[in-house]
Amino acid sequence: MEKIALITDTTSDLSEEIINKYGINVLSFRIIYSDREYKDKVDITSEEVYKNFKFEIPTSSMPALQDMEELYNKLEREGYTHAIAITLSTGLSGIFNGLKLTAENHKNIKSYIYDSKSVTIGEGVLALECAKLIQSGKSFDEIVKEIPFIKKRIHMFFVVSTLEYLKKGGRIGKLSGTIGQFLNIKPIIAVNEEGTYYPYDKVRGRKQSINRLLEIAKDITSKCKCSVYIAHGDAELEARDLFEKAKVLPNVVSAHFCGCVTPVIGVHSGPGALGLVVLEQN
Repeated sequence: MEKIALITDTTSDLSEEIINKYGINVLSFRIIYSDREYKDKVDITSEEVYKNFKFEIPTSSMPALQDMEELYNKLEREGYTHAIAITLSTGLSGIFNGLKLTAENHKNIKSYIYDSKSVTIGEGVLALECAKLIQSGKSFDEIVKEIPFIKKRIHMFFVVSTLEYLKKGGRIGKLSGTIGQFLNIKPIIAVNEEGTYYPYDKVRGRKQSINRLLEIAKDITSKCKCSVYIAHGDAELEARDLFEKAKVLPNVVSAHFCGCVTPVIGVHSGPGALGLVVLEQN
């Protein structure tokens, strides 16, 4: 009998309820200040990260290879025969390669490491759909075969109040940041096939950027039945307003308010981030 473990990382923004319900193994990114280091979601909260911005904007790093090794040792002790990992995009982090190296050292567990080419709830929804398949009794090979098709059904977009934090984290070009600052241009950000950020659209002003997210949701949901997911970075009121409007769109069969993004996502997106994921149903 197969015993399949599911692995992801804290940038997937899965709630504790979902993690516990499906027994998902979550690797913590690191948040690094000049004089200290924290494990994402373990030693520091999103609120603390935002509060500390006025003193220092930290950097981040992928989960330690030692953490990956310890996780695989734990899975072996618990009798797992297979493991599926959904990671943050390789365009944004080295976690995918780190997990592949770790998995190669544990031949007793047959592993499939998948680059989500996404981030936050885009990555999280993919991991959640895999968790549901494992729980339903699907085999390792069946799930691995299904993952690319799930990925094609996931659409993720987000807006930020300023490009300053993405720029400082090396996630977006300086020119784009300067243009946005002076013209009040707000890009609707998505992740391309290489797993890096790109401007899906551009509008003027904060209010218009949020309205555009809703328009995008309307367009996708007009074509088929969908689930929608909303997350935010220190922008709860705007996120809840968007959620209330998105959940009543035609063809929306379920809506999920995911709350505040994990601390490490907050480091790079800054306060004011709003994320939308639309998952097309089969």
